[in-house]
Amino acid sequence: MLGQSAGDVAAPLESPTGGAADVPRARRKSRFTLLTRRDRLVMFLMVGIPTVLCIGLIWLPTIASIALSFTNWRGITPLTAQNFVGLRNFETLFGSYPFFWPAVIHNILWLVVFVFIATPVGIFLAVLLDREMRGSRIYQSVFFIPVVLSLAIVGFIWEQIYTSQGFVNSLLGHTSSSTAIDFLGNPSLNIWAVLVAASWRQVGYVMVLYLAGLKSVDPTLREAAAIDGANARQIFFRVVFPVMRPINIVILVITVIESLRAFDIAYIVNRGKNGLELLSILITNNSISEANLLGFGSAIAVVLLVVSLVPIVTFLVRTMGKDPG
Repeated sequence: MLGQSAGDVAAPLESPTGGAADVPRARRKSRFTLLTRRDRLVMFLMVGIPTVLCIGLIWLPTIASIALSFTNWRGITPLTAQNFVGLRNFETLFGSYPFFWPAVIHNILWLVVFVFIATPVGIFLAVLLDREMRGSRIYQSVFFIPVVLSLAIVGFIWEQIYTSQGFVNSLLGHTSSSTAIDFLGNPSLNIWAVLVAASWRQVGYVMVLYLAGLKSVDPTLREAAAIDGANARQIFFRVVFPVMRPINIVILVITVIESLRAFDIAYIVNRGKNGLELLSILITNNSISEANLLGFGSAIAVVLLVVSLVPIVTFLVRTMGKDPG
């Protein structure tokens, strides 16, 4: 009787499809059914609203810009089939348009300065501040202030510094307007002057990102390297820097994107002319600022989009490829 009772108790727990394995599945299903109508509405709004905003503000304008790049539409008259010109905008852009290749060179120069000057300086400052020296919080705030400011304000500040009566000319002893150096009006100097202003902000940005990464490095790695006789330089380049590989990739991708979308400072100085041509400024000048050539400006935007997708897709592939899920 005792064995029969035990069998009777165990029998209801078994199922013809899997027995006890169906219990977690039933629990998951029951947890989902516990969501009330209000919970489902909140979930729908939290997912739906960002999705609608992303589609409406990013994807639809992107698709529209790609479509307009094959037209000569000026944005005034109705868009018709007669406005379709095929690849003519791209042929003009790569062939006879005089400002495209100088803008490409300037964007590449922007990238080179950011990668080989601004980024190493930001990393160097982060390593110094990571040592918890006296007043490190004050130094962090000072270097981070340019990041808080918008690029428009940064451009205005440096425009005042570079004037004939500004700080740089006064420091060089050129106090009169006749001997003052025209940093922002000289085509051979203004790109370098603007790059100094842009790097001033980029250094603080890189410093903050790298300092946050350094705080997450396991201190036992440094202690083990120090016990083995490694000096501070060897510890950083052979231990810390390889561990910081994810942060290095993020900084590299952000630097590439920042150099490609550079706009504010150069536009404030002289609307991106006279030696300050950039791809983003060519889009603005051709689309809405001067010529109202929306089709041609969209063609430049498509080129910038394709170039920008290279580092973004590379970063996503490398990041998601390591996800075991």
